[in-house]
Amino acid sequence: MRKAVFIYSPELEKYSYPSDCPFNTSRAGKTRKILDSMGLLSGGNRSETAPTPAQRVVLKKFHSARYLHALKTAAKGRWDAEAFGMGIGTPDCPVFKDMYDYPVLACGATLTAAKLILSGDADVAFNPSGGFHHAGPERAAGFCYINDAALACMILAEAGKRVLYLDVDVHHGDGVANAFYDRSDVLTISFHQNPRTLFPGTGFENEIGTGQGKGHCVNVPLPIGTYDQAYIKAFETIALPLLAAYNPDVIVFELGADGLAGDPLAHLCLTNNTYADIIEHLLSFDKPILATGGGGYNIDNTIKAWALAWSTLAGGDANRENQLRDKALLVSSQQRDTVTPAIEATIEAVKKNIFGIHSL
Repeated sequence: MRKAVFIYSPELEKYSYPSDCPFNTSRAGKTRKILDSMGLLSGGNRSETAPTPAQRVVLKKFHSARYLHALKTAAKGRWDAEAFGMGIGTPDCPVFKDMYDYPVLACGATLTAAKLILSGDADVAFNPSGGFHHAGPERAAGFCYINDAALACMILAEAGKRVLYLDVDVHHGDGVANAFYDRSDVLTISFHQNPRTLFPGTGFENEIGTGQGKGHCVNVPLPIGTYDQAYIKAFETIALPLLAAYNPDVIVFELGADGLAGDPLAHLCLTNNTYADIIEHLLSFDKPILATGGGGYNIDNTIKAWALAWSTLAGGDANRENQLRDKALLVSSQQRDTVTPAIEATIEAVKKNIFGIHSL
């Protein structure tokens, strides 16, 4: 059985974004509550581990000292034009008292997961409080202040591991893609809504990496209205061959749930069955998986999706998983006629740009 570790601490419940911000820190605790009520956090090889805050020396592997200082100072209510130029105090990255302590602890949870995987104490580890994939070395963006996903990939790569980073958040995982754009030891794959129609406006098929990283940045933009079958076709046609060819030592999986139908900030039409199907595919490669949360702004749908994801990762039974699965959504003929040609065009563009580099 897979050793599965859920990363969580009640300490995370102390922190929150401003009430008018769409990002809700309570999702991890609510996910845990569902899992606990279903008996999915213990038994077999399932366990829980509490995180410790990420150390500053580790944060500086990706973020500059200047930026970290600006974040910490802003959390105390002091920020200036230089900080604003770093994205601090913008509508999507507001200034609030927890803006340093919360992301440092959430990042620590992801790094705890990385340590467990490196030590062999976990085969899969899930931190629903992580997944802040937009933050740059000196830039806050998209509700993200500290990029835990990039740091985890860095630490795993520093340990000599070949890392595959898979991002299914509806927004392009730009901060992580940029971090490894010229490297071949981390292959990044991002499935996201077409950047012509959604923040952050990056992640087109021709953004493929540079230098040693050429062909190691894979972007799969999806049309508005993308539904389960179309998404899975793109995933199976693009991600699975690349995963097999790259043969990573570990998979880092950013599981933003804002691609679900009904999310107020995006326009895809997925059910949580798609995420469960993707996890089943990933598990078939028998590689360690470090999973994080991410976006997801319909709270009930998100926590249900993450609970299903954990159950699938940790080897829960089918009856419990069926309780968490969404009902299939009706797909109109107009929706199929719009989505299908766009998906086919994206698949062909990615194959043309990427596959030859990996001898596919």
